[in-house]
Amino acid sequence: MDELAEEIRERVPDDLVPEGDTHLLFRLYAVLALAKGERVTAADVHNAWAAWMQEENRGHPAIRPFEELDSSAQRADEPFVKAIKTVVALRSR
Repeated sequence: MDELAEEIRERVPDDLVPEGDTHLLFRLYAVLALAKGERVTAADVHNAWAAWMQEENRGHPAIRPFEELDSSAQRADEPFVKAIKTVVALRSR
């Protein structure tokens, strides 16, 4: 799981990775990669992030359903979706 998580992390630009310990966050993204594969969505990524963020900062204003986020906040999940899909595609070759 950690190897998959690290592969995903390596495909996300450093400036987009949240501060703090993100090991669990990228493990959650690894679970999405295994469960959803290339069908993973920005809403899936947001839900995983929200679960992680509840431990990091329970009062974060973006801990809400994906559909309630503004379009800018929704687009912020796309680099993570792309990273997950890229790793899944590379592993399936």
